[in-house]
Amino acid sequence: MKIVLINPDIPWNAGNIGRSCVATGTELAFVGKMGFNLSDKEIRRSGLDYWQFLKYSVHPDLESFLATLPPDPSLIFFSTRGGKSYWEAPYRPDSCLIFGAETAGFPDWIYEKYSDSLYRIPMWSDRVRSLNLSTSAGVALYEALRQTRPSGV
Repeated sequence: MKIVLINPDIPWNAGNIGRSCVATGTELAFVGKMGFNLSDKEIRRSGLDYWQFLKYSVHPDLESFLATLPPDPSLIFFSTRGGKSYWEAPYRPDSCLIFGAETAGFPDWIYEKYSDSLYRIPMWSDRVRSLNLSTSAGVALYEALRQTRPSGV
């Protein structure tokens, strides 16, 4: 399983997501323009001393990332614009859980091209626009693992 961050802006979110990835044996892919450098102390501080154990990759754009995957990849996009709940997503052990930038979400073309693969994490209050990226990634990752891991793991 992989978490994919497209154009991430905030280093401490990426650091927190990296820590969750280490804890679960999940890969992390950075795609597109990043609002930080991976050597920044903020990202390493968020990931604490776990960062050295993180399996991650960096790709200039989504197409180059997709080229690294086998045919028929399981791509699951998370957005407040998703029409279906993340509980309904078709998770597989090799799924790519894909998140957009904290400040802008996904580029418009992704919303159009992958509209059938957009899922949302429900919120019961209209006082919040969205959840924090690292919170969203953790919620989605653990649900995906719950649905795909053998019992007792």
